[in-house]
Amino acid sequence: MRKIYAIGIGAGDPEHLTVQAVDRLNRVDVFFVLDKGSAKADLVQLRQEILERFVSRPGYRVVSAKDPDRDRKPADYRTAVADWHQLRTDVYEQLIRDELADGETGAFLVWGDPALYDSTIALIEAVLARGNVAFDYEVVPGISSISALVARHRTTMNQIGRAVQLTTGRRLAEGWPSDADDVFVLLDAHTTFDQYADQGLWIYWGAYVGTPDEILLSGPLDEALATKIRETRAAARERHGWIMDTYLLRRPV
Repeated sequence: MRKIYAIGIGAGDPEHLTVQAVDRLNRVDVFFVLDKGSAKADLVQLRQEILERFVSRPGYRVVSAKDPDRDRKPADYRTAVADWHQLRTDVYEQLIRDELADGETGAFLVWGDPALYDSTIALIEAVLARGNVAFDYEVVPGISSISALVARHRTTMNQIGRAVQLTTGRRLAEGWPSDADDVFVLLDAHTTFDQYADQGLWIYWGAYVGTPDEILLSGPLDEALATKIRETRAAARERHGWIMDTYLLRRPV
């Protein structure tokens, strides 16, 4: 039986790896890497650094495949994501079927935590559901982007006795959640926090958290700070060719 690990590798710092993650890395015969192109070569390089630093087992292989392109401005967002996931499932199935022999162990190194805003588990389940290749799999948790964010800002995820919500910029644009005082926002390409400036909120924002390029900004969310974050984000994206950021909006109680 083939075995697959989905290993959380943290938000950018190689030292985010857990002892469990390092143990599983050293059981792997084949590491699968999805290449997102030259603009995101840093993400592939980090994975290579992790292997060189923590894997002492000789003879492992690294197999790369092109990550399918995704429509970034679709008329129907959910349909576009479903189509993209279908293409990625094809890639996952091909890698597991053709690159992993019976009895071997493969692994996908997942940015952050595989259980938080990541499709790896769903894609692995989709491959299994097709029934074309048999394997077992295990999920190894990692330090998520939101855990790293609040740690670097030296704050907490929640206020005592208050609710927390995780959402996207797309959903936040529809309105503030009715029953949450702390809202983590991921996948926000349009700086939706702008529409909440001068409403008595605090923001804890971070980009490339845990990496040498880390940027952190925080404070009462007024027009001046919103503008500073927006300009800082745009400049960083221009400089690196990509950006990975998240933020916490807090309504003090």
